[in-house]
Amino acid sequence: MLAIIGVLAFIVALLFSVMLHELGHFLFAKHYGMKVTEFFLGFGKRIWSTTRGETEFGLKAIPAGGYCRIVGMSVREELPPEDSNRAFYKASVGKRLVVLGAGSVLHFVLGFLLLFTLFAAVGTASLTPTVDQVATCYTTINGKCPASSPVLPAKAAGILSGDRFISINGVPVKNWAKDVQVIRNSPGRPIDLTVLRAGKELNFTITPSTQVVNGKTVGVIGVINTLGMLRQNPADSTLHAWQLGRELFTSSITSLASLPGKIPALVSETFGGKARDPQGLVGVVGVAQASAQTVSDNKLAWNERIATFIMIIASLNIFVGIFNLLPLLPLDGGHMAVAIVDGIRNSWARLRRRQLPRPVDVEALTPITIVVFVFLAALSILLLAADIFNPVHFNL
Repeated sequence: MLAIIGVLAFIVALLFSVMLHELGHFLFAKHYGMKVTEFFLGFGKRIWSTTRGETEFGLKAIPAGGYCRIVGMSVREELPPEDSNRAFYKASVGKRLVVLGAGSVLHFVLGFLLLFTLFAAVGTASLTPTVDQVATCYTTINGKCPASSPVLPAKAAGILSGDRFISINGVPVKNWAKDVQVIRNSPGRPIDLTVLRAGKELNFTITPSTQVVNGKTVGVIGVINTLGMLRQNPADSTLHAWQLGRELFTSSITSLASLPGKIPALVSETFGGKARDPQGLVGVVGVAQASAQTVSDNKLAWNERIATFIMIIASLNIFVGIFNLLPLLPLDGGHMAVAIVDGIRNSWARLRRRQLPRPVDVEALTPITIVVFVFLAALSILLLAADIFNPVHFNL
């Protein structure tokens, strides 16, 4: 049941992402006065629609994407006189680029908002100020401390499992991962620690013992803290969402660059019976399987499941946003490349004081579009077969 919920949650998140992508095209096209006649989620047979103004909104039977139809995407399209000035190809190059790029930009915005929500509302796994274990010595022999081993400072001072550090040297503890550095930086120097035990505050003065870790001298008191989901304030959440989003952006570009080289391995895994590489290519079904695995994993607390699911959807949006910007027709990036070529040709004509040339005929590039479409369709079918017959086993 939980696996089904995970799949349904993924489908809803995917359709919402598609809707947001098309909404970006729609809003900016309308803003620049272009005529939008259709805004649909899905393809195939129409199952529901309603008309608002000059645009028909609706759902179609196959939930495999969506589209926003702007009149005049091709110079060959015949338009009534009243719509001729609202054609897409008649807009300036800058406006065309904004309309085409808006979908990917909203993918990036959604990815950032999801990551911000992860840090600010759900939390990320981190050490908490609560003590899980109090160590007696650094090393044990057969589970026991050697007689000559000195008792560690926390044990000697009376720190107990369940105690929660609330201040170090009078400074409130807010983020243990950062605040513990005061202890690390105080080998051999006494520090004041305040803990909360059974609702009462207890004060301790402890001198961290000196240890050498990776060639660096640090202070240690001998406690192991519990793991928990740590929420961050809005400023830190914004910073960390930006940093993680940038990492996902970079890794997505790397993945796209390596995609052609991974296809032979995918073929071998699909038809040769080899185990799937979790770092290899994964299709939509594979991502849905990862979502199902995440939601149904009883080893994870619910907030950990939600955090992992958010990471999956944020990563997917960033990847799709970049993918759509590839300069290949029929992708948005391909149409942007055509618009840029138009801009270069127009600039050259102005420099030579000649009449502006007619916009590039996108339909004349249909053979290129067909080649790219066939490649993407074949890759999608291959990924579908791989995800069904030899699914990836993620270590989530």
